[in-house]
Formats: sequence, C-alpha cells, structure tokens
Amino acid sequence: MSDSQFQGRIALVTGAASGIGAATAQRLADGGVAGLALVDQNPEGLAEVSNRVSAGGINVLTIAQDVGDPQAWGEAEGLIGRTFGRLDLAVANAGTGAHGQLVELGFQDWRRVMSTNLDGVFLTVSAAMRLMTEGGAIVVNASVMASKAEVGAGAYAVSKAGAAHLVKVAAKEGAPARIRVNAVLPGGVETPIWREVPMFNDIVAAHGSEAAAFAAMGSLNPLGRYAKPEEIAGVIAFLLSDACGFVTGSSLVCDGGYLL
Repeated sequence: MSDSQFQGRIALVTGAASGIGAATAQRLADGGVAGLALVDQNPEGLAEVSNRVSAGGINVLTIAQDVGDPQAWGEAEGLIGRTFGRLDLAVANAGTGAHGQLVELGFQDWRRVMSTNLDGVFLTVSAAMRLMTEGGAIVVNASVMASKAEVGAGAYAVSKAGAAHLVKVAAKEGAPARIRVNAVLPGGVETPIWREVPMFNDIVAAHGSEAAAFAAMGSLNPLGRYAKPEEIAGVIAFLLSDACGFVTGSSLVCDGGYLL
C-alpha cells in the first residue's frame, strides 16, 4: 500500500538487487519517492527490482557496478546528478561476507570484504553527501557484528565496525548541510548473503532447506526467529523519515535480542 512519507524525494539504494536492498527499494517506492537510483553488481536482479518498483510510475535508474570501485562511482555520481538533479535519501546497503579464523583467512577474502563493506560505504556516503544539495538523510546498513566478536567473522565484523564509526564522522560533517547519517545494526536476517557462509550451507544440508536452516538458527534468538528483509527495510525507512529529523550519528540495533 502506498503512502506519502517520502513524497517527491529522490533516493539511492545500493545492494538493491536482493534481500534488504530490494525490500528497501520497495518500501521507498511505496512511500512515494519520485526517483530511485538502484545500484548492484547483479544486472538481472536489478532489472527485476526495477520492473517491480517502477510499476507505480516512479523514475528508476539502475546502475550495475561494484560499490568498491571509485572510478565507477565517479561515473555513477555524475549520472545520478544529470538524471535527478539531486539526492534526498541514500541507503548504503551493499555487503558481502567471508568466513574463516584469522590464521586461515586469505588476504584476498579480507580485501574483498573490506572493498565492499567499508570502501563501498565510504564511496556511497561521500557521493550521496555531494549530491544532497538541499539536505537529506543517509542510512548505512552495518551489523550487530560491529559490536560482538564471533569466531570466524573477523573480516565481516571489522568492516561493519568501521562502517558504524564512519557514520558518526559523516554525521558530524554532514550536520551543517542538514544531512543526517545513521546506521542500522541488524542481527540475523533471511537474505542471500548467508549462502557465502560454509556453516550455513552445512546447516541447509542437515535440515533439508534454507527455510529450515533459518528456523533452526533463529530459534537461538530471544525472539525465536531471524528477521525478514522487509522488517529491516521498515527500520531503515524510519531512520530516513522526518520522524527521525533530530536523530543523527546513531546506530539502531534490530537483532531479535541477540546482543542481550
């Protein structure tokens, strides 16, 4: 159902081809945005999301690129500026993972995670801030792993901790230009990123399906389940909305009680 909380605004979402990014794009479309710039490395997934969200007459620009590529961002920033003239909202959501203890984790995997989860956030946020000529709001999708150590999650956790701190710096630097910057820290969410984790694939094999694997892992949370992407998209939309007009530099945990 459509509402008008983002009526007429222009938004950017990275990692928009699936999971939280796709759900966020839909939430913003339902909220009345006039334009959406969707970024992802997966052109087929981008096309599917674009077709879905543009059904309501929204102007959608799809950009297939690696968020960790500064040259690609130079081109993307210019394209967004020429297409829409400005940005009002941005969601730095693109992310990837690698599992392995530090003594066995390859440097290539470490750099791959940092390139997407930290370099990509820096490039997204800096480009968005330059395009927000009339103020705006930015949300970075970090993780509860930014605050909790887990064996084998070193690269992912460090990248997310860096992204969460970058939010605080960006919030201070953006405040004079009326740009708010906040982070959302999800716990377990039912998204495709889990397929990059060998442990998850082992659990899928043991339980017979991804749905059963998510149910087994989610049962360990106080709330007894993992989140749906749409639930995290709702939190992101809240942080982007005028209801959070006095909120900046904050990290909102939404983890089903995992950190308790």
